[in-house]
Amino acid sequence: MSRAAPEPRKTLDPDRVAEWLATHPDFFVGREGLLQQLRVPHPEARGATSLLERLVHDLRTRAEQAEWRLEQLLESARHNEAQYRRTRELVLALLEAEDSDALGQALATQFCERFSTPAVALWCPASLTDAEPQPPQAPRQVLDEHAGSRLAALLDGRTSRCTRLTPTDWKRLLPHTTAPRRSGSCAITRLTLGEPLGYLVLASPDADHFRASMDTLFTEYVGDVVARLLVRHAGRHD
Repeated sequence: MSRAAPEPRKTLDPDRVAEWLATHPDFFVGREGLLQQLRVPHPEARGATSLLERLVHDLRTRAEQAEWRLEQLLESARHNEAQYRRTRELVLALLEAEDSDALGQALATQFCERFSTPAVALWCPASLTDAEPQPPQAPRQVLDEHAGSRLAALLDGRTSRCTRLTPTDWKRLLPHTTAPRRSGSCAITRLTLGEPLGYLVLASPDADHFRASMDTLFTEYVGDVVARLLVRHAGRHD
């Protein structure tokens, strides 16, 4: 008699096993010995390890990841607090400026000391300076057609922008400072309050200090404050 062919070995679908175990959490009650016999792949080395050791490893990894995320949140909070304090001191110093020259000098001092930005230029049209008894003092400059055209070209139709600043543009737009030998970087914002009031230029000899990918919300905020103060100071001379 010929022997019957063995039936093919049946295997369980892993997904169905996982689904069944998830819906029967009490399966291992009374089967603790089975838990101790289970071996699972080791996450960092070849071979297998006990289920308990794997669970301990996974819990430790999750704890380390949670600790890292918490540290990231704390670091972000510390950065935001420091940024708020620097911004607060900047705005208070600008509000205390008695005239437009003092406003420009406060900008230069605050950005140098609190934001590591060594060069500032405040370009204003002649209409804001005609009533003043003396020419403006650096970093305030009288906006002429040549400087205005170049600043508008650098902004490229935007309200504010971070971009590279060549030595030639540095000499043209920050004439009261020493130009670097190589290209630096700058943040430019247009000053407006119902009408064009000029430009604010923040510059650094470091080409990566103001990167093109940087957000310019802070620069625009400072520009809004400066524009209002310029109008206030100009009104005192009318």
